[in-house]
Amino acid sequence: MGPLADTLAKRQGITVYMTIEDILLEEDAGVYKTLLESTRAIPWKIDWATLRFAYIGPQIEELLGWSPQSWQTVQDWADRMHPDDREWVFNFCVSQSQAGIDHEADYRALRKDGEFVWIRDVVHVVRNPDGTPNALIGFMFDISERKRTEERLLDMQRELEELSFKDGLTGVANRRRFDLVIENEWRQAQADRESLSVVVLDIDYFKQYNDHYGHLEGDECLKRVASALSAIVRTPRDLLCRFGGEEFVLLLPQTDAATAMALAWRCLDLIDKAMIPHAGIGAGKRLTLSAGVHSTVPDMQDEVLPFIAVADRRLYMAKERGRARVVAEGGIAP
Repeated sequence: MGPLADTLAKRQGITVYMTIEDILLEEDAGVYKTLLESTRAIPWKIDWATLRFAYIGPQIEELLGWSPQSWQTVQDWADRMHPDDREWVFNFCVSQSQAGIDHEADYRALRKDGEFVWIRDVVHVVRNPDGTPNALIGFMFDISERKRTEERLLDMQRELEELSFKDGLTGVANRRRFDLVIENEWRQAQADRESLSVVVLDIDYFKQYNDHYGHLEGDECLKRVASALSAIVRTPRDLLCRFGGEEFVLLLPQTDAATAMALAWRCLDLIDKAMIPHAGIGAGKRLTLSAGVHSTVPDMQDEVLPFIAVADRRLYMAKERGRARVVAEGGIAP
């Protein structure tokens, strides 16, 4: 690899061993200087003893609007940095340089027009024979487009993650999200010795609804039920999810048995007030829900699956005892 290639290889993260000063002392200094200053990478050199710029490429003016002559000291470099980046970047670069360690840093550089540009500064420490720093040389790269691409990818990732935790039909949380949240809430309830409640809800005679109205209308029914039940959520920690099929689950942290029972009854009331017709079980009939409720203050040795299973058994007790009712520890609410 030739001297120019050695230098430009820094763009790929390869250490630069040939200093700008070395290049400018070559017989073909004019050629090398022209080539350096025609690249998109911006070369620079700082004298360590004075912390003054010995050189900075003219490309800096095109990128940031500041003339090369205005870059006098490292203070100019620090001042032309985003306030949120300045302290950590400055401290990091100084400490690495003092230790004689080559390094790089990404930060937002201030343009003369007040806008900011993402910069990657790649730094090589030139050492004296005794190992102490003599100079810093490096290249600045405009990585704004890369940062925009990274941000778009992060946005897409966040959106995909959000979608992966959401039921595609109803828009409420899905089983995957429930499984993650209840594990965390269970551990929190164990640690804090607080009550945790769960309400398992199921649409009564939903098969007959699908048989009578068709599956497309069945999907619309599920959406209406989910929308109505969403009103029950009181706090950011409450979680309504579609557990599967026509079954929904309401997770209620810091909620005792009496409150959970009342909220379960309110769920049934919300669906009753939604007045969703259900001619599949008779003329003039409306859609109803059944619910099973369980509350506990879990001990450290308790497991979460039996906790959910109790609520599920109570749901089926509600079904067996006539539907459109709640079964909880204290009995049945007709």
